[in-house]
Amino acid sequence: MDEKFVTIYKTIGENLRDKRKEKNLSQQQLADLAGKIDRSKISDIENGKEDFLFSTLLKICTALDINIEELFKR
Repeated sequence: MDEKFVTIYKTIGENLRDKRKEKNLSQQQLADLAGKIDRSKISDIENGKEDFLFSTLLKICTALDINIEELFKR
């Protein structure tokens, strides 16, 4: 992961975790809803450790029924 973008990855991860918890979902449940995503990938994204594909983020947002812009807000 490019060090220049660490802050935005952490922001996305924290917002993702908050949204998942608001829906009372475990990481595994979210991974299952998003389809073909590992629970460990969800964990890595939430912890700002994963350089993910945009399509992965879109699948997660669809599973959470949220707009992608919500993940970028600080």
